[in-house]
Amino acid sequence: MHAGNKRNPAVPQTVNPTQDIAPGLALPWVIRLRYGMALGETLIILFIIYRFGFDRLITWTFIPVAVVLSTNLLLQRFRSLTDLFPEIVLGSAFLVDIFCLTAVLALTGGPTNPFSLFYLVQITLSAVVLRGSWPWVLGVLSSICFGALFLVHASFAPFGAHHEQQGLSTHLIGMWVAFVAAAALIAFFTGKISEALSLREREIRILQERIAKNDRLASLATLSAGAAHELGTPLATIAVVSKELEHYASRAAGGGAVAEDARLIRSEIERCRTILHQMSADGGEPVGEAAQRVTAREIVSQTLRQFPDLEGSRIVTEVASEILLKLPMQAIVKSLVALLRNALDAAPDQSEVTLRVLCSDDCVRFEVIDRGTGISPDVLKRISEPFFTTKPASKGMGLGTFLVRSLAERLGGDLSYESRVGHGTRAILSLPLGAVLEGANVSA
Repeated sequence: MHAGNKRNPAVPQTVNPTQDIAPGLALPWVIRLRYGMALGETLIILFIIYRFGFDRLITWTFIPVAVVLSTNLLLQRFRSLTDLFPEIVLGSAFLVDIFCLTAVLALTGGPTNPFSLFYLVQITLSAVVLRGSWPWVLGVLSSICFGALFLVHASFAPFGAHHEQQGLSTHLIGMWVAFVAAAALIAFFTGKISEALSLREREIRILQERIAKNDRLASLATLSAGAAHELGTPLATIAVVSKELEHYASRAAGGGAVAEDARLIRSEIERCRTILHQMSADGGEPVGEAAQRVTAREIVSQTLRQFPDLEGSRIVTEVASEILLKLPMQAIVKSLVALLRNALDAAPDQSEVTLRVLCSDDCVRFEVIDRGTGISPDVLKRISEPFFTTKPASKGMGLGTFLVRSLAERLGGDLSYESRVGHGTRAILSLPLGAVLEGANVSA
């Protein structure tokens, strides 16, 4: 099929407009935060060395700080990779931070170090910007690492002044229990709030897309109504001239062929007037048409009437059953005509195109099948864009698929494509079964 009117090669493809963008937006700020934390840890280490004297173990804490800085530099160096997998990159960075913080704390008093609260930073950030199990994984890992500090750590006198009791004091155990409870609450409630905000953000983006699409439809309505108005006068002039030409040719000797051509011109002008009248009446917006009870076979019959005999003879119809529908009939007919014209253009000369009506468990499907060459994935990505087409300028404006998909979405359905290169294409206009009236099978 031709684009503007082209279809999917291989398998149906969909674009997900609700993809979570929080990890990508948060990544630059997380990089800045990690630089700040590394700088803060360095200053604290230097203060401890200066204030309490040189300690050989303390100097080893510069190693995990260096690891944080080096991973941050890698994040900036390979930014194109991080943009592709922001959630994985962010989660991995938080994992590295937890292990590095654990190493620093283990060398500086373990659980008695007041900076152990920094574990909550990674948990909170993950709950805000990451989805799925990431917050819980990081929360459990932080709890395990914090608990391990009670067993393995280097004593540091300035931080241990309030914990002279040998072994695990009640206070330290209470600190760990409180930490686990705080981590669980942060992961759960912050995650829920973040999910709610993310859902609202996705809803806003979908609404913005719908508004933009309605604006494009309104522009098309204005364009079609203006075209109908402007073309009315020249068409009337052509009709008058062709009528005079017919009269002149009919009186002249041997003018029968010219008179016949003049009548053909007049008939085509009448057809143009009918099309323009429809354009001015609905402005390219058939969705406003009232729904009516109609059978699937009536829709197919009305669709076939829109084609000349030569084109209509190439269309094969298959209606599984006499399904009684409640739909805006003219809008559906126009959509099927647009899909069939695309299929006829794409199909080899004189080859057949199939119009099939099926009723599945949850929808009614109108399928248009051709045996053309299919389309490329690159073209498919733009298939719903208005005024995008690979047809010659005289063959179309690239509005067919855009209007059909807009209609389908407004009726709660969908327009999808299936294709194999070299084996033809299938366009599927699906409408929800809620549009089908009770008593689906009726007599013809």
